[in-house]
Amino acid sequence: MRKFLKFVAPIVVLIAGIGSIVALGAAKEAPEKKEEAPRPVSLHVDEVRAEHVTLSVHTQGEVSPKTEIDLVSQVSGRIVSISESFAVGASFGPDTTLIKIEDSDYTLAVTSAEARVAEANVRLEKELADARIKRKQWQDWVQDGTPTPLALNAPQVAEAQAKLRAAEADLEKAKLALSRTKIHVPFHGRVLERKAGVGQFVNIGASLGRVFATDKVEIRLPLTDSQLAELNLPIGFVATTDNAPSVTLKATIGGKFHTWKGRIVRTHASVDQQTRLMYAVAEVIDPYGTASSHGMPLAVGLFVSAEVDGVQSQQALVMPRDALRNKDKVYVIKDDKLEIRTVSILSTTVDQVIVTMGVEAGEKVVTSPVQSVYDGMAVQAITRSAQNLDSVSR
Repeated sequence: MRKFLKFVAPIVVLIAGIGSIVALGAAKEAPEKKEEAPRPVSLHVDEVRAEHVTLSVHTQGEVSPKTEIDLVSQVSGRIVSISESFAVGASFGPDTTLIKIEDSDYTLAVTSAEARVAEANVRLEKELADARIKRKQWQDWVQDGTPTPLALNAPQVAEAQAKLRAAEADLEKAKLALSRTKIHVPFHGRVLERKAGVGQFVNIGASLGRVFATDKVEIRLPLTDSQLAELNLPIGFVATTDNAPSVTLKATIGGKFHTWKGRIVRTHASVDQQTRLMYAVAEVIDPYGTASSHGMPLAVGLFVSAEVDGVQSQQALVMPRDALRNKDKVYVIKDDKLEIRTVSILSTTVDQVIVTMGVEAGEKVVTSPVQSVYDGMAVQAITRSAQNLDSVSR
């Protein structure tokens, strides 16, 4: 019994001590909890501006000549000379003989036709003289009745006149064939392709090369339906001197950036069945001369980017491009609370976004990068001007 008490007594004391500590802890009052209000998030904002804007769209296309033709021989013969201007890339004028075909046969044909005209003239003069004599004889000898046309030599005169006209037509035809031995075109241009050489025999209709006019070039520019709406251009549009939208063409050539100015002259009257796009046609006058950019012509075949200006200005709301979230969301700060708005976008550029609905002029939109937001979140707006003043004061 004495051993049992000796073993149990320390355990009882230990349990009693732990119980006392727990009882004292339970009797102690709990500390008062303090609830802290969430700190507002500081965000940069910019003001929405109401402006009259003239929208522009960006597209691209390839420069092509407005007039491009195959150079075709209209007579047959051997080529005896070719101009230095008839080389790929060379320029020429409307009076330049590009190719000369041997003209001996055609010169002889002109001489022969001239002889037939002279012969027909003699025949006509003879018949006219006979007609005068017969009329005089009728008046002197017969005097009664009306003479028949044959009696006055009228059919013979008509036949002689017809043969003279035929001979003159043959002469004109021979001269025309002779002139066609010198091949030229009625415009200033450049050579795209050459297919003929000196000594080559060509037949009528033979292709000798390909040339294009340099007075104007065209650029076919694809446009989406929304871009047509931004430019306010209808399908089948044909420009006049007053309503032709301007277009700026850009390209990098030889490591240097060049720009050219042109005009939209028309839009296609149909939609491309494969791409579902509309096409506008831009025109540049004198691309190898006055329209050149620092001496660099707007060359045929060049691929260019294009910025097309709209025709009419319109009222819209403008804000920085950084304010746009996802496709059509912006964050507006009102009464130190964040609101998530959906906007109707009219146009976007690298620097700004233009909308028609969803915000009002003067409202503050968030331009800071922010990840987790919700409607009603407490925020503190920091305007760009306030930030600049604060940095100056520091």
